[in-house]
Amino acid sequence: MDEPTATNIVRAEGLVGPVERLAVLGQEGHTVWFTGLSGSGKSTLAFALEEALLTRARASYVLDGDNVRFGLNRDLGFSPEDRTENVRRIGEVCRLFQDAGLIVLTAFISPYRADRSAVRDLHPEGAFTEVFVDTPLEVGEERDVKGLYSRARAGEITDFSGISAPYETPISPDLRIDTGRPLQDCVNAVLDVLFPDGTHS
Repeated sequence: MDEPTATNIVRAEGLVGPVERLAVLGQEGHTVWFTGLSGSGKSTLAFALEEALLTRARASYVLDGDNVRFGLNRDLGFSPEDRTENVRRIGEVCRLFQDAGLIVLTAFISPYRADRSAVRDLHPEGAFTEVFVDTPLEVGEERDVKGLYSRARAGEITDFSGISAPYETPISPDLRIDTGRPLQDCVNAVLDVLFPDGTHS
């Protein structure tokens, strides 16, 4: 992990830790990182999972790629450097949410393996799950919900993952999901990974 640029800073230690938060929330914090091409179904799955967790009295929150760019990352574009910084910032936010005891669900293309690995390394062992939403490019392009693929093909959008910019597929994700399956099946597959003891049912 890179050292901060600022000097004369000391990490502050609070009086509340994971044990105390677990006692109040009844859950341990966790980050579920959905990665995949545009139109793969990352956001749809993340929001459906959030709803499923809520019905099970699990505190969770979705960080969506577009939504974050309206605020926290509004100063970033889509160059390789900006994409890396986008993921770095979100990774730090995820770590804070996870430390607070929440289940944070992210939906980001996050095209580079090294960036996703760096986010995993921020988290304690077992507190991060990478989910590869493995929807083929042609399927995402057929959906083209936002009209982005057609614009990328026309040269109106540069640095578009899968068309004019790379997407590095995960080599060994914690879970691989094909969203050609029913949405509820996809949600259940993630729940099974998060709660292998069956406590989510």
